[in-house]
Amino acid sequence: MKRIFLLVLAIIATTILVSAQQFIGMNLGYARPITQLNQPVVGQEKTLTPTAYNGFKIGFVYDATIVEGFGFSMGLNYTFAANATDWKSEFASIFPQVSSRGYYHQFEIPVDWQYKFEIAQRTWLILYTGPTLPYGLSINEKGLRKDDKGNVSEYRDVNRYTLDKNDYLALKPLNVTWGIGAGFQYERYFLRGGYDFGLVNPYKSISFIGKDVNTRGRFDQWQIKLGIYFWER
Repeated sequence: MKRIFLLVLAIIATTILVSAQQFIGMNLGYARPITQLNQPVVGQEKTLTPTAYNGFKIGFVYDATIVEGFGFSMGLNYTFAANATDWKSEFASIFPQVSSRGYYHQFEIPVDWQYKFEIAQRTWLILYTGPTLPYGLSINEKGLRKDDKGNVSEYRDVNRYTLDKNDYLALKPLNVTWGIGAGFQYERYFLRGGYDFGLVNPYKSISFIGKDVNTRGRFDQWQIKLGIYFWER
């Protein structure tokens, strides 16, 4: 993880020094983070169980062209997203109905290599790919229950980044993803959208029958961003 981080920083520093055209701007958009979990218990079927959140991202972007058409884009984004499940109970006559609420906070450093196809004067189509370094601030999960009179109470409120290794939902805050996407730029305005695939296992190991067992899964994300460049050189 540290080697990947240092390599990305070295590439960024080198690219900035040789850039011919540069832009700085802001972006705002839709985000759909997804945590995907394989069954952690040895011997069980390894079926992915995704948990999706819906929200927004906002941040700054730096765009540089090295040679005609080819360059890179990097930024710093904050993402907030949330989800909720319907009320349900398999044994309504014994247990109250239950539901859950999730709240997701994260910083991200995306670094995308891109090619801009100029289709008209100062109008480009964009294809890009590259890594993102997400750092999770919190994923708070709240469990709610409702009795037969409709009274709601809370029975669970945890941050998945601070859970210990005895909980198979515990996550590491630092992650690495790889994204692909496309975009459009006209003058100072741009639209970009794509999908990020998780490259590393974000789950902490758990203790199972006296042994450490790795929970397997990955972190993905859909996103689409609108932005404007307010500085150009």
